[in-house]
Amino acid sequence: MISNVRIAIGAPDMRSKLITEGKLVSYCIYFDVNKDVVKPESYGTLKGIADVLTENPHVKIKIIGHTDADGNDAANLDLSVRRAAAVKSELVKTFGIDAARIDTEGKGETQPVASNDTPSNKALNRRVEFVKQ
Repeated sequence: MISNVRIAIGAPDMRSKLITEGKLVSYCIYFDVNKDVVKPESYGTLKGIADVLTENPHVKIKIIGHTDADGNDAANLDLSVRRAAAVKSELVKTFGIDAARIDTEGKGETQPVASNDTPSNKALNRRVEFVKQ
């Protein structure tokens, strides 16, 4: 007789959202303030995205960078463009994803998901989105 058994249902694989829902929003790709160099602690997330792209070789994506509202609007737009390009570059050079499968775009601070009134809300606005094309 077996007793004291628990069945756990795991959380859905966030990476599969890219394939099933067409969009994945990531808060786990990190950059220093006002920089466009992907920090090493981002590589787990990037590997997950690369794995999905490797398993689905026909899928093309757009990487969209977003910033919070601190600083100049034009500078934030430029920063978001450069950050999206940096993510693409890492997927291409580190994980071998074909660059032709990835477009990039920066939105700066133009599409906030939260008000920019607290540090935690600002952090929500600093994100990278992966959209299936």
